[in-house]
Amino acid sequence: MLFFHDLRIAMRSLWRVRALWITVALTLALGIGANAAIFSVVRAVLLRPLVNRDENRLLYLRQSAPGLGEENATFSIPEIDDLGQGLKTIQQLGTFSAIDFTLVGLGTPREIPAGVVDGHYFEVMGLRPVLGRLLTPADDGPNATGAVVLTYRFWNASLHADPSVIGRRVRLESFSGARSATIVGVLEPSMPYPVATEIIANVVTSPHHLSATMVTGREHRMTEVFARLAPGATLEQARSELRTRYAAIMAAHPEIYKSEDHYRIDVTRMHDQINSRANTILWVLFAASGLLFVIACSNVANLVLARTVRRESELAVRSALGASTAALRRALLAESLVLCGSGVIAALLLAWPMVVVLGHYAARFSVRADGLTLDFTLVWFGVALALVAAVFLALVPRLPSASAGQGVSLASGGTRVTGSSNGRLRMFAVMQITASFLLLTGAAVLMRTLYTLEMTRPPFDTSRVLAVNLPVMSYGRTPEQVREFYREVQRRVSALPGVAHVANGFSVPWRDDQALDISFAFAAQGAVPKNGLEDWRAKFRSVSSGYFDTLGVPLTEGRDFRDSDRSGSERVVIVSQSLAQKLFPGQDALNHELRWTDGVMKFIGISMEPRRIVGVVPDLDDENIIPSPEMMVYQPADQEGWEGRLFVRTKQDPYTVAPLITRTIHEISSEQPVEHASTLQDIRAEVMTPDKLNALVFGGFAAVALLISVVGVAGVLAFSVSGRIREFGIRMALGAQPRNILTDVLLQGLTIAAIGVCAGAVFGIVFARGVDRFVAGVHRPGMLSFLVSALVILAAAVIASAVPAARAARVNAAEALRSE
Repeated sequence: MLFFHDLRIAMRSLWRVRALWITVALTLALGIGANAAIFSVVRAVLLRPLVNRDENRLLYLRQSAPGLGEENATFSIPEIDDLGQGLKTIQQLGTFSAIDFTLVGLGTPREIPAGVVDGHYFEVMGLRPVLGRLLTPADDGPNATGAVVLTYRFWNASLHADPSVIGRRVRLESFSGARSATIVGVLEPSMPYPVATEIIANVVTSPHHLSATMVTGREHRMTEVFARLAPGATLEQARSELRTRYAAIMAAHPEIYKSEDHYRIDVTRMHDQINSRANTILWVLFAASGLLFVIACSNVANLVLARTVRRESELAVRSALGASTAALRRALLAESLVLCGSGVIAALLLAWPMVVVLGHYAARFSVRADGLTLDFTLVWFGVALALVAAVFLALVPRLPSASAGQGVSLASGGTRVTGSSNGRLRMFAVMQITASFLLLTGAAVLMRTLYTLEMTRPPFDTSRVLAVNLPVMSYGRTPEQVREFYREVQRRVSALPGVAHVANGFSVPWRDDQALDISFAFAAQGAVPKNGLEDWRAKFRSVSSGYFDTLGVPLTEGRDFRDSDRSGSERVVIVSQSLAQKLFPGQDALNHELRWTDGVMKFIGISMEPRRIVGVVPDLDDENIIPSPEMMVYQPADQEGWEGRLFVRTKQDPYTVAPLITRTIHEISSEQPVEHASTLQDIRAEVMTPDKLNALVFGGFAAVALLISVVGVAGVLAFSVSGRIREFGIRMALGAQPRNILTDVLLQGLTIAAIGVCAGAVFGIVFARGVDRFVAGVHRPGMLSFLVSALVILAAAVIASAVPAARAARVNAAEALRSE
């Protein structure tokens, strides 16, 4: 009962200082709310178990070739067959190939992301159906019936969870042809990996997967491999066995696995692989929220300690009247609980929308973050943080002795600030500045990256060029009829009002990740060998005539493709300027012959016959926002290659022409999907969204931390000024000018900030070096980031010091001395 009485007194006491109460509650709300929201995301994305059965036994196999710049080269069917024979530590392998199908038969035809899997895939992954059945080994083989499993998300969102969809026949169009299939089941909600898919089909639905090029081509890699550990086997044992098997495969085929390419294999747990992208960013964000909590607690400690020191006369009177140390400490604990209780309630209200925002942010790195809400089991986490903070705040202040003789005059009721009290206040302020500096430096690195991206402009037009997906529809058409369809589209669309140029291609800059990352070995007549090797590597693009005019890129040499560059005519190519200069330094690249030497070419239908260079264009890095020199070879789509993307350059706003383009194409073919019409400018902006979100989130943390630190420094100086009124009065009575007092207080604030900045710089350098040792690809802060952050902190310290300094400079000497 005594404690409840203390709580009532505490609430009445705090009501008289409502500004302090609100400040403390909001400060704690920011610190606790941010931690609760971040931990909700971390727990859901990184710590929550997968729905897959026995997930600890679920493995992901990765083949890489650092010498070729391939971090994940996937696998070919012959490689998978060789790896899977007689393994003792692996119970079973399951395969998955990402592919885009055009789905016909479920509403409007549209292109969807899909997966082609073998009959062991779902068993290896440990997944179950919620409706119908999943694929089994009975669905394998060239004579099997086409079968499709819908993902739960697609079934629920696009088909409104219609159970009658089971048994429905659909048509699946792909680059290699069309096949019919039956919907046999709906997959349980699960983590899609390696790509988000809407349907998963058996191998027979993709003619390419049944072709001899796929089955026999050791270099034709487009398949992901998953595995399930055998009972009793460990990850290290599986890794050792697979590496031994892989070494034997490499030794048996030295012509494929060249030593300079550094082929290797690795095995990780599925859970770790899924979280690989989100792992670093979320733990860094969690560390940032931890720093924010330290800043918040330090600031609250400052405010509470300053209030307690000002109340020393009151506490001394209560002590002199017989109040025990325990009673005084209990009263302080009651006030701390009221303050922190208010903070945790406000924190939960703040965490609710914050976790939604952070969930959208984390979804850029992991689909496990989709649709996150606040984890209410973490309410106890917030309460625990509040209790820890309350006890800490109750124990930090120094209580007066019964004689009340230290620093307090009962007669005057004045308060003298002791060195220990002021020292603790300054220590907390330095902690805030140090943590704020670390957050500001991290935000500065991200802002600098974002600025570089924003200021980099691609070498082609982006605002007036509309990119439209026109996936290949081959059902009932010959290859020549498919090509004629795209020619007709190009002719009809180019005649529309407001259209300047039209072209076709097979990849949209920045958007078609898989298509953009293709590079092949080639040789060129008269080229100077590189390191004694005759083969070079270049990326490959298939485009129609008029492609460079549509993008607004003039040729530097030679000519563009012509309508006559078709199948059966002389094979020709256009190359990038970097390729021409590297292969033919000081020479004219035109009319030299180039031929593909990469073994993959024969598997994708590209001839290895020589082809003449007829043109040179500036480097067009259509894969990276910050362009780099590109070895690029362009081939005529009408002659040899693929199509599926339409590019339209307009004389007006491209989006006003988009409906007319769609209507025109549907007049040619009513079933043809016309999708994702976007300007290249908007596509580029979408690709930059993760960097903008990074800068926004960390910048927000840094701004809040800086604001709290400013309040903390201002509070320390205000408290210091209030305790030095008599000193300032004496100094001014002895002839000191107001500007001297003003400078003195400002220097106090700058000193606190400078110490915090120095400590932050030391911690930042040590932390950055530690991160470099364990995490690859993290941008280290440069001197400019440190300098900018330091200047911002010091400027904020001057602003925070201004009000207390101005108050000190206005002290009236006579009144100050009289008050003593």
